[in-house]
Amino acid sequence: MLTKAYIPYKGYYSSPFSRWQGSFANEHSIILAANTSKRWFDQKKWDPAMFDYLFLGITIGQPQWFYGSPWAAALIGATGIPGALISQACTTSTTCIFQAAIGVETGFYNNAYCLMTDRCSNGPHTVWANPKGPGGEVLSENWMMDNFNRDPWAKGAMIQTAENVAKEAGITREECDAVALRRYEQYMDSLANDKAFKKRYMFPVEVNVSKKKSILVEDDEGITPCTKDGLASLKTVLPDGTHTFGAQTHPADGNCAVVVTTREKAKELSSDPKMEIRIVSYGYARAKKGFMAMAVVPAVKMALDKAGITVKDVKAIKTHNPFAANDIYLSKQMNIDVNSFNNYGSSLIYGHPQAPTAGRCIIEGIEEVAMLGGGYLLWGGCAAGDTGAGLVLKIG
Repeated sequence: MLTKAYIPYKGYYSSPFSRWQGSFANEHSIILAANTSKRWFDQKKWDPAMFDYLFLGITIGQPQWFYGSPWAAALIGATGIPGALISQACTTSTTCIFQAAIGVETGFYNNAYCLMTDRCSNGPHTVWANPKGPGGEVLSENWMMDNFNRDPWAKGAMIQTAENVAKEAGITREECDAVALRRYEQYMDSLANDKAFKKRYMFPVEVNVSKKKSILVEDDEGITPCTKDGLASLKTVLPDGTHTFGAQTHPADGNCAVVVTTREKAKELSSDPKMEIRIVSYGYARAKKGFMAMAVVPAVKMALDKAGITVKDVKAIKTHNPFAANDIYLSKQMNIDVNSFNNYGSSLIYGHPQAPTAGRCIIEGIEEVAMLGGGYLLWGGCAAGDTGAGLVLKIG
C-alpha cells in the first residue's frame, strides 16, 4: 500500500478523443500533447519548471520519439528535467502513474508529470532489413494494424482473444449487445446539462490547419449512436463470434496528463485543498495465452488486496473495455452488476488512443467519486500480450 503519493484535485486533464483519421490525424502526437499541456498550464497559472521528472506514455512511434520524455519536458517549458518513456500498450497510463507514485513514495521525486499521448491515425510503417531473405527483400510492419491483427506469441488478432474468453465463459452475442448499449447510454449521461460532467476534466486541443488558421477541438469525435435494433442488425466481426463492430472499441487519437506529487504539494496545487486523492495500490497480471480479457480480474484483485479492501468497499469502477466481453467477464468473476460501472463513459464508446485511454478513464473515475462525496476508485484494464493492470485511488 502506498501512503505518500497524491494527485492534486483538478491536477489532470484529458483532451477530447478524435476519431481515427479525424482532426488530430496529421499532428505529431508528442508535440500536440506538449502544446496542449502548455495551454493548460497557462490557464492554471502554473510554472512547468516546478516538475522534477516527466513520464511520457506513448505506444505508437512518432518522428524522433527516441528523445521522447526530455523532448516533451522541454516543449512544455520544463527544460531542466529528465524523464522516461513508458510503453505498455493499453495500460500505459496506469504504469506511468504508478511509477511516478513509487518515485514520490521513496523520495526520488517530489512532483512528477505524467503525459500520455498517442495518434493511431496515419501510423508509422517500419521497414526492417532482411539480407538473408529472397533477393534481400525487406520486412515491413504497420505499427498499428499489424499488431492489432497478430500477437506474435498467441498468434491471433485481439478480437480473437475476446472471442476466446466469451466462448469459455459462456458469454452471448445478446449480452455483448446489451452491454454496448448500456455503455453508450452511460456516455450520453456525460453530455447532460450542457456536458456538465465532461467539463469537469476535459481540455480542448488547438490544431493548426494552416499558417493562418487554427481550430479548437472541444469534444469527442467519432461517437456512433447506438440503439438496440441497430446493434442487433450488425454482423459479428468473426463468423462464429459474439462481437460486432458496435460491441468493440475503435482506434482514436488524443492525450491526457496527471500530476503525481507529495501530499503537501498536492494541497498547494489543488483547486480544492480539502479534496485529497491518494494513490493507494497497483495490481498486474498475465492471463493464459490468447485470453487477454481474463487478465483484468487477477490484476484488480491484486490491487484490492494490496489496498486492504474488497470490491464492496469501492465507490466507483472504471475499466478499459475494448470488447464488451471484458466487462461481462469481470462482472461475473467479481460478482458485480455489469450495468453499475463505467458511468459517464468508457473506451468502448469514445475510442482507444492506447497510451492516454486508461488515464482518461481514471480521471473520469476521480470526478465521479468526488461527485459522490469521496471513497475508493477501482480501475482495471487489459493490454496487449494477455496482460492486465489495476489501480486503486482514495478520493476525499
